[in-house]
Amino acid sequence: MRGFAVLLVGLAFTAGASAAPPIVTASAAPAAGVAPLRVTLTASGDAATYTWDLGDGGIAHGAVVTHTYAPGRYIARVTATNASGETAEAQVGVTATELTLSLAAPRAGDYGEAVVLSGRLRPARRGARIQIYRGRTHVTTAVAKAGGRYRVAIRLRKPGRYRAVYAGASSAERPVRVRPRLDVSIPATVAAGTASTFAARLVPRAAGTVTIRVRAAGRTVGSRRGNGSATLRLPARGAGVLRVQVVTRPRAGFTSARRSSSTHVVQPSLASGSRGPSVLALEQRLRELRYALRGVDTVYGTDTAEAVLAFQKLHGLPRTGRVEASLWRRLATAQVPAPRYGTGDHTEIDKSRNVLYEVTGGRINRIVHVSTGATGNTPLGTFHVYRKVGGWDWVLWYPMYFLRGFAIHGYPSVPAYPASHGCVRVPMWIAPSLFAQHAHGARIVVFA
Repeated sequence: MRGFAVLLVGLAFTAGASAAPPIVTASAAPAAGVAPLRVTLTASGDAATYTWDLGDGGIAHGAVVTHTYAPGRYIARVTATNASGETAEAQVGVTATELTLSLAAPRAGDYGEAVVLSGRLRPARRGARIQIYRGRTHVTTAVAKAGGRYRVAIRLRKPGRYRAVYAGASSAERPVRVRPRLDVSIPATVAAGTASTFAARLVPRAAGTVTIRVRAAGRTVGSRRGNGSATLRLPARGAGVLRVQVVTRPRAGFTSARRSSSTHVVQPSLASGSRGPSVLALEQRLRELRYALRGVDTVYGTDTAEAVLAFQKLHGLPRTGRVEASLWRRLATAQVPAPRYGTGDHTEIDKSRNVLYEVTGGRINRIVHVSTGATGNTPLGTFHVYRKVGGWDWVLWYPMYFLRGFAIHGYPSVPAYPASHGCVRVPMWIAPSLFAQHAHGARIVVFA
C-alpha cells in the first residue's frame, strides 16, 4: 500500500509538470519612432506556436513578425501555445510618433521681390532637407535648424499654392498671390493745342488687363484698355486739368493695382507778367525739379524767369527766360540732376552752364541761376568760405568769399551770360538765404 501511494504522487507530479503553461517574452525593435514605423516583434521562451494581436486590429503568426504602424500608441500581445494546448501571454508597447511639417507664407507679395517661407518639422531633425513646391513645381530647398525650424526666402514671380514636403510628411497648402508692378507714364503738364500720351503697363504682363480713363470737367474724354498694357493719346484742347485714373482687372493669383494723377493743360507760351493756373503749374514743376523760387503762386515774376533760365541753361536750350511748348515737353520728362562732387553739404558752381547747385546730404537741394566771370576768370577748384559779410560789402550783397576777392554774392544784374569781374553773382533775393545756409569753412567747388 505504501509503494502505490508513492507511485500516485509520482504520477500526479508528472502529470502536473507536463501541463505547465509555456514561458514566453515579447520585444519590439524599435519600440518607438516616427510613423510610418516598421517594427520587428519577437517572441522567445519555450517551444510553442505564437499568435500576435498587433494592437491596431492586425493579427500575425510566428516567433518573429514585422509590422508597420501608423501614428499612435499600441500594445502588441503574443499568445504562446505549447504541444499540450497550454497557453501563456506576453506584451510589449509600441509608440509611432506622427511626423508633422508646418508652413507659413504671406498671403501676397510684390512681383520680383523676396518673400519668406518658414515652418517647423516635428519631431525635430536638424539638417533635414525640406522641399518647397508650388503646385507640382519644385521651388527651393530649406534646411531644418535647431528645433526643426526652417526659413527660406524666394523671389516671387508666380502665384500659386505652396507646400513643404519631407519624408512623406506634407504641410498644408498656402496660397500666395502676387502684387504686380504698375508702371505709368502720365505727363504733369501739356501745352494746349498739342497731344498728350498716357501709358501704363503691368509687370508681369500676364497679371491682368489695364484701363486708362481720362476725365475733364466731370466727363470722360478718353479711355483705353489692353492686356497687360495700354496707351492713350489725346489732344489737349483748352487750359484746365485732366484727371487720369489707371485701374487693373487682375487674373487669378494676382492682386489689383490702381493709380490716379492729374495733368495740367497749360497755355503754351508764358513770360514775365503772365498770370494764372498755367504759371502755377510751371512753378510747381520747377519746384519739384529743385529750381530756386521765391514762392509758388500764379504770378510769372523775376524769380520765375530766373528759374526758367537755370532750366534752359542746364538743358542746353536758348536762354530766353520764357516758356514755349517745347519747354513744357522738356519739363515733363526732366529729372533732378545728381551733384558732380561727392556727398555731404557743399556748393557746386558749373561755369559752363552758369548755374549753382546747393547740395544738402549728397542731394541737390536748389538750382540757382548765376553769372560768372565775363573773361572766364572765375577760378576752378575746391575752396572753402573764409570770410562772410552780412549785408553790403562795397557793391556785393551778402558775400561769401572763397578765394582772395572772389565771392558768391547777390547783385542787381544777373544776366543769362557770364558778366561779372570773376565773382559768382546770384539774384539779390536768394543771397541772404545762401549766406545763412553756409558757415565759415563751407566747401565750394567750381568746375567747367
